Amino acid sequence: MDKRKSVTEWREELEAVLEIKKNEFQMLGYDKTTTEDIWNCLMKTVWNDSEPQKRLYEVVAEILQLQITTYMTYLTMGIYQDDDDLMASISALRGD
Repeated sequence: MDKRKSVTEWREELEAVLEIKKNEFQMLGYDKTTTEDIWNCLMKTVWNDSEPQKRLYEVVAEILQLQITTYMTYLTMGIYQDDDDLMASISALRGD
């Protein structure tokens, strides 16, 4: 069977796989990892915010192949992109 869907159409069927990946990252010490963060990381870094048409086994493989370094880079870049919010928070704390 050659059934292809966009990655977001597969999302519901992938919850168990995302949970496995979350547990793996948590065993490595990243306790605050969520399935939503992992999904967003994949959307941004692996699928580049596009909606590629893939078979289920392809999406599962990409989730399981996600490396902790890719995930941490994604989170770090998110912090830098939110730098304006960070600076506003710092200024508010300092009373500027």
